[in-house]
Order: sequence, then structure tokens, then C-alpha cells
Amino acid sequence: MARTIDIEEAAALLRQGGLLAYPTEAVWGLGCDPGDEIAVLRLLRLKQRPVGKGLILVAAHLDPLRRWLDLAALPAARLAAVLDTWPGPNTWVMPAAADAPAWITGGGDGIAVRVSAHPVVVALCQAFGGPLVSTSANPGGQPPAHSRAELDPALLDAVDAVVAGETGGLARPTPIRVALNGSVLRD
Repeated sequence: MARTIDIEEAAALLRQGGLLAYPTEAVWGLGCDPGDEIAVLRLLRLKQRPVGKGLILVAAHLDPLRRWLDLAALPAARLAAVLDTWPGPNTWVMPAAADAPAWITGGGDGIAVRVSAHPVVVALCQAFGGPLVSTSANPGGQPPAHSRAELDPALLDAVDAVVAGETGGLARPTPIRVALNGSVLRD
């Protein structure tokens, strides 16, 4: 079973290609360095999730997400609408940068991103120095874990470590909307 580690150890593990379970706003998440293809593909295998679904990136603020996004493709009013919801539990599919890897975008032209206010997520992103992959810590088709006790034992055996902390208490995962038009993909 994966050991529980602090933020600094977790950031070092991410830099080495590690996979983490960590608390988010509503559920426990799985994360890794989004720029590390091997780590991302390992995470997808663990989740039994196809690459084509794409992944969410989470960050402590917008700046580390800029390299992943084509913000010029987003009208100023739509960008302002997105920024008005951050930091907070709102995920937006934004235009992806031309070089954003398919292992994150799923091969599409958008990328789902969130600027979190959750203290563990913020501290982890800041210590790591960039965004993280953020997907629920459960095998595909299984319910997400709202507490550490609900984490799948097989998943705990497969990740490299668990970051100490608690979820933010939201009843459901964050809504996902399309930044270009505000349409809802997940409420």
C-alpha cells in the first residue's frame, strides 16, 4: 500500500514521474506531471481510461496553464467569464495550444483546466512548479472516492504515494463547461 507523504515529498515524486492520490474539492484525485507521457499513460492504464477521453489539468493559478492553452483563440469576454470563476471548483474546456500533447487533449482541440482554491491542490501545484493531471481516483466505471477510506485498495497498491489531506467537501465533482460558449458538459 502506498505511503502517505507531505507536499514537498510529493512534488519531488512528481518530478521523478510518480503517480499520486491526493484530495481535491469533492473527490480524491490521481495526478502526475502532465508533460511526462510515461507517467500519464501509466495513470490512464491504472484508471482503465482510454487516451481519447482527455484529462483535466489543475493549477494554483493561470500562469502555469498558459503553455498548454491557446488563449488568443478565446474571445476576451469569454476569457473574463472563465477567470471570474477562479480560483474555485470550476473546470473549463479551453482551446489547446498547438503543441499540447494528445495524451492530455485526447486528440481534440480543447483541454480541460481548473484553477483550484483547495489548499492541498494549491500547495502541491506550487511546490511542483506547474499544473498536475487531475482525474478521479477510481477505476473507470466505479464511483469516485469522497474520502481516503473509500479509495480502492488495488489503486492504493498501484500509486507511488498518497498526499495527506481531506477533500473540500463538495458533494459532486466540479462542473465542466466549454469556455468558448459556456455550454455545460458535466453539471
